[in-house]
Order: sequence, then C-alpha cells, then structure tokens
Amino acid sequence: MLKNLEHVGLAVQDLEKATALYVALLGQEPYKREYVASEAVDTVFFQIGNSKIELLAATSPDSAISKFLSKKPEGIHHIAFEVTDIRAEMARLREAGFVLLNSEPKPGADNKLVCFVHPKSANGVLVELCQSV
Repeated sequence: MLKNLEHVGLAVQDLEKATALYVALLGQEPYKREYVASEAVDTVFFQIGNSKIELLAATSPDSAISKFLSKKPEGIHHIAFEVTDIRAEMARLREAGFVLLNSEPKPGADNKLVCFVHPKSANGVLVELCQSV
C-alpha cells in the first residue's frame, strides 16, 4: 500500500551548483549527501515537510542519470512513493499490468529498499517505490 509521497528526484548536471540553488530557494541546507554505487549517482536530500527533494548527479557516463540528461534537460527524473511492504506492492503492480524495472528490491539512497516502475507503463513517469530498511 502506498503511504505517501516520499520524494521527487531531480536530475542535475552539476551537483554543487544545483545544491547551492536549492539552498537559496528553500532557505535551508540539505540534511544528507550520499553516493549510491548501484545507480552510479551522487545524491543530496532536502526535507520539505513530510516529503523530500533528491538531487541526482551522475558519477559515470553509463548511469541512468547520464542517459536521462543526454536526452532531456535537467529537471524531474522520478517521483517516489513510500510503501509499507515493497514486495507486496511490486506483486500488486505486476498483477495490475505495470512493468517493473527490478525483479527484486535493491538498496537505494537514504536507507531505503527501492524498485522502479517503467515509465512506459506509468504514463511516461518513472515511479520509484521505496521502503525504509
């Protein structure tokens, strides 16, 4: 079951520049910086009420963020929803006809297990499911 909007992921070319921009925009410092090896990205998180903004910068030309930015401008990369039981939610979505990019949940940023729903089955939006570990 979806609990709430967990975060919105924004793909950026220059993490330092984007972080400074969001510090000025939001009037606060990020609460976390993290390298996610499985995705080849550096991330920065800002807490906004009950939700978060995640800035994502590629650390490899083969990363999903590099590929995204080669086709599109900086901006919204994905929307993430917190779930209570990620495996049950993955099964529910598969049964409903959604295409998942992961067969099993994998470790993600901010101490989460994650799974992505293919944008082609979600009206062009990359959806992330995440469960706290």
